[in-house]
Parts: sequence; C-alpha cells; structure tokens
Amino acid sequence: MKIDILPRVPKPSALLLPLAGMGLFVVLYILAAINYPGGSWIETDQEGFNFWNNYLCDLLDRNAINGELNSARFLARGSLGVLCLSLVLLWYYLPGLFSNKSKNVVVMWLAGILALVITMTLTSGTHDITVRIAGFFAVIAFISCFVELYKANYFSLLFLGLACLLVFLVNYYIYETGTFIRSLPVIQKVTFICFILWFALLDISFYKYLKLKNKKFGISN
Repeated sequence: MKIDILPRVPKPSALLLPLAGMGLFVVLYILAAINYPGGSWIETDQEGFNFWNNYLCDLLDRNAINGELNSARFLARGSLGVLCLSLVLLWYYLPGLFSNKSKNVVVMWLAGILALVITMTLTSGTHDITVRIAGFFAVIAFISCFVELYKANYFSLLFLGLACLLVFLVNYYIYETGTFIRSLPVIQKVTFICFILWFALLDISFYKYLKLKNKKFGISN
C-alpha cells in the first residue's frame, strides 16, 4: 500500500542536522544551568543549579525558584527549541529507514511529530497538560517505531528504545504519584540522557543506511 503523505527519502547529509542540533542542545542547556540564579523545590535558597535537586524545566521559567529573574531562561528555551526542531526533522524523514510504508509507519510518523511540536509549548505555562498530551503521543510513536525496528532487524536500537521507554514510564509514574519524588530530578536527567543517546544512534543508523543504499545504486550523496 502506497502512502502519499510520507516524505521522500532525504540525502544522507540531511541527517547531520539533527545530530548537530542534539549536540547544540546539550551545550546550551549546560550553559543555562551555569547561569541559573538558584533555588529548587527541595532547597529554595540554594545557590545556582543543583544536579540532584533541580528539574530541567526549572531553567525554562521566567523566575528562578529563589524568586530572582531567571536569566538562564533564554538559553534554556533556545536549547529546547533547537532540540525539538532537530528531532522533528529526524522524525519527519524517519519513514525512509523502513522499506515497508505501512499504516503503522504513518501512525509512528504523525504521533512523533505531534509529540515534539506539543513539547515546544512547555514554556507557555501549561507544563502539566503539555507533559501529559505530549507523553501520550510519544508513547504511541515509540511503540509504532519499535514494531518497525523489529521488522527491519534493528534489534540493538529496539532494545535500547525499550529501555528508554521503561525509564520514561518510571519517570512518569513518579511524576503522577509522588512516590520517590525526591529522586525524580535525577531520574528525569537519566531519562533525557537515555533518549538523546537513542535518538543519536537512530540518526546515525539512518545515515549509514542511506549511505550504503546510495553507494549500492551509484547515487551521489
């Protein structure tokens, strides 16, 4: 079955942009953390950003938790925008990794892009609603992607992706129930690191696949 709404397979060089964007996100977020005035939900009067106590979302707010104007918010918001746009680009082209353009691929494609676009509204003051809606579409996108990775024999990416999803669900469970809430700032960061690694490896695998395919058919990159 031919699905006309899916994008054409990109040139391999197009996949270098998401990879660069993920790297830029890490750099900008570190800079934002360095410039964060201070305060966390555990220690409101702490100085600066604390790895163990602060959430990544603390950097996005207009005011730091200690009450000061958050000068780090521009870097943090910029980094979030860069990350989401980079992953939207990767996910937009991702159907090209799979030879069978089934309905499941379309579901994966649409749900993933929706999740990322919704995530970009985290700075709008609707944090909890945004997390729940984006999380819903993200789970659909990941499960659909796992099915296609299994069909295409990308087992390493599949197992790493399943591990990421498990960590994400643990993160979400703690967020909703408050169980072990003191550990959530660290678990949130572990979740981000796992997913950034998975997206990077997915991007690299896609890049290698296209390079090999173009070489096989004598297509210039």
